[in-house]
Amino acid sequence: MITGAHVMVFSRDPQADREFLRDMLDLPCIDSGGGWLIFKLPPAEFGVHGSEKNDVHELYLICDDVDATVAGLKRKGVACDAIGQREWGRATAVELPGGGKLGIYEPRHQRP
Repeated sequence: MITGAHVMVFSRDPQADREFLRDMLDLPCIDSGGGWLIFKLPPAEFGVHGSEKNDVHELYLICDDVDATVAGLKRKGVACDAIGQREWGRATAVELPGGGKLGIYEPRHQRP
């Protein structure tokens, strides 16, 4: 029986990205040893989209109000992409210190 999910984000600067997730996005975490932070995720949902390629995965964090979330991040000095309207919700992205991007969105679809 599946009891949860473990998401991995690969980075050129994992320590900086861990600190960003902890300090800027306020994700709760534990130090499992040597500065290796394991983050608690909020409730999640999982979708499968069509693609020309396999092994393409994206991670979006969900929020209730993307405008308020972006405003709060900007107060902390975090740059966010422009908020875009998608058929499934309103979305933005933040650039992680390691150079990758992390999506954030406000769903506009039914949720499980």
